[in-house]
Parts: sequence; structure tokens; C-alpha cells
Amino acid sequence: MSTVIRQEDLIESVADALQYISYYHPVDFIQALNQAYEREANPAAKDAMAQILINSRMCAQGHRPICQDTGIVTVFLRVGMNIRWEGSMGVSDMVNEGVRRAYLDPDNTLRASILEDPDGARRNTGDNTPCVIHYELVPGDRLDVHLAAKGGGSEAKTKFAMLNPSDSVVDWVLQMVPVMGAGWCPPGMLGVGIGGTAEKAMLLAKEALLDPIDIQELQEKGATNRAEELRLELYEKVNQLGIGAQGLGGLTTVLDVKVKDFATHAANKAVAIIPNCAATRHVHFSLDGSGPARIEPPSLDDWPEVTREAGGNVRRVNLDTVTREEIASWKPGDSLLLNGRMLTGRDAAHKRMVDMLSAGEELPVDLNDRFIYYVGPVDPVRDEVVGPAGPTTATRMDKFTRTMLEQTGLMGMVGKAERGPTAIEAIRDNRAVYLMAVGGAAYLVAQAIKSAKVLGFPELGMEAIYEFEVEDMPVTVAVDVNGESVHQSGPKIWRAKIIDGTA
Repeated sequence: MSTVIRQEDLIESVADALQYISYYHPVDFIQALNQAYEREANPAAKDAMAQILINSRMCAQGHRPICQDTGIVTVFLRVGMNIRWEGSMGVSDMVNEGVRRAYLDPDNTLRASILEDPDGARRNTGDNTPCVIHYELVPGDRLDVHLAAKGGGSEAKTKFAMLNPSDSVVDWVLQMVPVMGAGWCPPGMLGVGIGGTAEKAMLLAKEALLDPIDIQELQEKGATNRAEELRLELYEKVNQLGIGAQGLGGLTTVLDVKVKDFATHAANKAVAIIPNCAATRHVHFSLDGSGPARIEPPSLDDWPEVTREAGGNVRRVNLDTVTREEIASWKPGDSLLLNGRMLTGRDAAHKRMVDMLSAGEELPVDLNDRFIYYVGPVDPVRDEVVGPAGPTTATRMDKFTRTMLEQTGLMGMVGKAERGPTAIEAIRDNRAVYLMAVGGAAYLVAQAIKSAKVLGFPELGMEAIYEFEVEDMPVTVAVDVNGESVHQSGPKIWRAKIIDGTA
């Protein structure tokens, strides 16, 4: 007798699973991150990991998103060949209906980030559909579902190459990881796919990220095949790069490296890298015809009790009165607590403002001597003034930076990870500053936001220009008025310490 999978059971299971992973980190990730936190020697990187751990526990308690970027949903379905479906919808439509319900749940609204017409109008679909679905037909009478919500910042750092058969995979990965910068919010995981064809290598890398963190167990038992040898070698050598948490320099850049391979053509060696960020979100469940899946919540005892230790160089900054003379005294790596009014804006808002400036039109906000935060917050629920509101990848705004600084009088920017050379030159030339907030700590950051109102481009939704009133929002000086970048100096210092054994 075949197993009957009801339409509503799959829809409900997908919706519940997406809500679950929005606020529960996998326990193996939390344990691995806590181990890295305890052994970290760089105070800046240690504080970044502390913020991620504190944020994770808060999200588990409050059932709110770990990251404001609640991801693009990717689903792997292993469909038993004896399954019979009961319902009027196609399986892809069932899965997408589950996604729709999850992202529109009024108790924990998730940010809709999916745009249709990707090279044209780029219209937000409003419910985070459609998702990406991969099918495999297998013997049996069960439906196995692996479900992930992948943030755009980490997905943007994906790398692919068609190597020559004699080329070294290790050398290529070690060449690519520094180029990836910190926009993928390390420490996280690297999925590496080797072989097959171009699209197969990518799929292998994405699937690899669904596996649990177990590098310590592999180190103890030793490698038994080439994929495991690569995992051990890459784990050691990538961490020796000294990139560290959030790219600030430190002992841990990756918590694990996963490698999957597949048979390939004699002339080819396809290799793909896909990173998973500090907001690692995935879960597995099965349906056997007995009803919707029931995913047991983890125990809060699995989360460490972590507190932040403010260093001696922490200073409070009043954004309403800060001067250019004051910002000139800030040094890369300094810790600040921001207070006062701050504007927000990211990709769509920046493009619209630059277009308006080019056309000689007046902007909806006065940016002179103000700070702008690169963020697309989650909608608030209940008594929140704003939902989780962590930073987005700052390099996407690099091409707008000179125009914004020179034509608006903007004083400073707040975002995630490093800035590229174009932006750094513009910051130096205009004696501005760039501050870094921790990616993967969105709910924690939101607690510092005491009020929020839309001042411009309301039709852009989460990409509108807001004004936030913040209280003790933690940031790090990443690029000072002289163009000195902590994302260049930090990894360089810690790479040397690791190599010479002084770390």
C-alpha cells in the first residue's frame, strides 16, 4: 500500500519549519560558535561572537528572526516512489503556499526579499515566493524535506571555477576566501562542491551546508577519503588566514568546511564554494502519511549564557551633536555606542537618491552631517517599534558613496563588513567615516532602536528611508577619516600572529 501525503500536511509542515528556523539556530552551530568564542584571542572578534550568541538566545526566547534578512528559501525534496498525493495543487505550489504562510504570519512576520523580473522592474512579490526547489525520486514511501533560508549577503559571495584537472582545489579555495571579504558574516561554514558539471558542483556545495557541524569528530577519527582530507586541510588553512569573526581578524573564520564530490568529465574539475553565514538556518523533517511534521524545539539550556565585556576604549556618541572634529579622533577598531537620530537607506534608496541628484531634484531628507545605516528591517509585531534590523552588506553601496558624500554632506555610514577601494578613497577624500555593526545580531541591534518613522520612498517597503532613534547601538570604527580600514589591518595582524604562534 502506498503512503498518502495530504496537501495540507506538507503546506503546514513547510510553514512551521520556516518559522522554526527563523528564530532557532541549529544547536550544533551554537555549540561550535561558543567553543570558538571561548578560545578567541582578538577582543573585537570575541565581542562580535558574543553579540551573535546573545542575539541567538534572545531570538530563541522571543521567537523573532535571527537576522533581518530572512533569506531565500531553498528546498530539497526526496520523494519516495510509493507516495501518493492527496490534493488539488502541484507539489511546488504546496511548498510555495507553505512559504507564503510562514512569511506572512502576523505573530512573527518575516521579511519578504524576493523580487520578480530580476533584471527589470525588480518587483517584490510580497510573500517571499517563489522558493527554489530541487527534487529527487528515491525508493520508499516517505517524503524527506531539507529546508533552508539563505541570506543574500552570504549567497552573494558564492564562487565557481572550472579548474584544470591538475589544479589544486586547496590553492583555489585559499585564493577565493580572502576575496570574499566579510560580507558573508563569518564565522560560518563553507560548502565546497567538486565535480559533475558547473550546475552540479553548485548544487553539491549548497547541499553540503545542510550537514551538521562535526569537524572536531573528524579530526579525532581521521580522514577516510579524499573529501574528508580536503575538509581537514581547508578547515586548518582557512582559519590560518586570520580573517576572523566579521573580518575583524582572529582565530576562527570557519566553524566547519563541508565537501561533496561527484564523478566528472576527464577534461574538467568544476569547483564551487558557497558560504553559510552566522545566521545559519536549516532543518530536516519527514512526512510518512501520519500528519504534518512536528519539529521539537531545542532546550534553552543548549544556549550559553554570554555577556558582553565592554573594553576601555568604548565611547558614547551623540549623533545629533557629533562634529567632524570629533569623528576625526576615531581610530579603526574603536568601539562606539551610538545615540540619537540616524537615517537608513540601502540599494534601492541609494540608486533613487543618486538619480535625483543627477537630475537636480531635491532629496526627501537632508543628509548634511548625518549618519546613514544600511538596513532593511523586518516589519514590527505587537509593541515593537521596528523588527530585527541588522546591517546589510556595505560594499553594495560603494558605487554610490562618493556622490553621496560629496553632494549631500553625509558624514558617516553604518553597515556590514568591509568597504572596497572605491568607497575607501571617497571616505578618505571627504574625511568621513564608516562604522561596522555585527551581521547576524539583528534582534539585538533592534533593541537599541527606540523609535522609527519613514521619511522617504515609502513605496520601497523595507528599502524605504527611515529615521531611527537609537540608544547605545554597538558599532566598530571600520574605516577612519584617513581611509585606514580595520578589515585590512585586522586580518593581516592576526594572520601573522597565527603563523608565528603568538596568537
